[in-house]
Amino acid sequence: MANYDASSTNKSKRSARIFSDLDLDFTRNPVTNDITKIEDVDAVKRSVRNLIQTNFYERPFRPELGSGVRQMLFEPFMPLTKTFLKRKIEEVLANYETRAKIEQVAIDDEPDRNRIKASIYFYVVNSDEPVVVTTFLERLR
Repeated sequence: MANYDASSTNKSKRSARIFSDLDLDFTRNPVTNDITKIEDVDAVKRSVRNLIQTNFYERPFRPELGSGVRQMLFEPFMPLTKTFLKRKIEEVLANYETRAKIEQVAIDDEPDRNRIKASIYFYVVNSDEPVVVTTFLERLR
């Protein structure tokens, strides 16, 4: 009779954790007719982008969740504004996105297009590949 070590297989299953979220485009899975899921790096990238673009008091029952970035878009853009934007993005991701280890946040202004480009460089937990999320911050009228 062979010995079977269940503890070693359980450890390997726990370390290979898969992150998944709903696809907010609400596309239909052709096989199950359910909403498709996005997994792993794509799920974390979507979450990072959503957290940056969320205002305070925008989510029901979670008024503290938000970045406050849109409020800064109506201020005159100066070097100090760039620092404040960077700090707000780093804070919201450190507080609410534990799946990402932030390496750098880069803010570039595009005055001709009236928008700001934010690039977030990070690593996803349990992954060795660096990930970049670039989003454009624009004022909404």
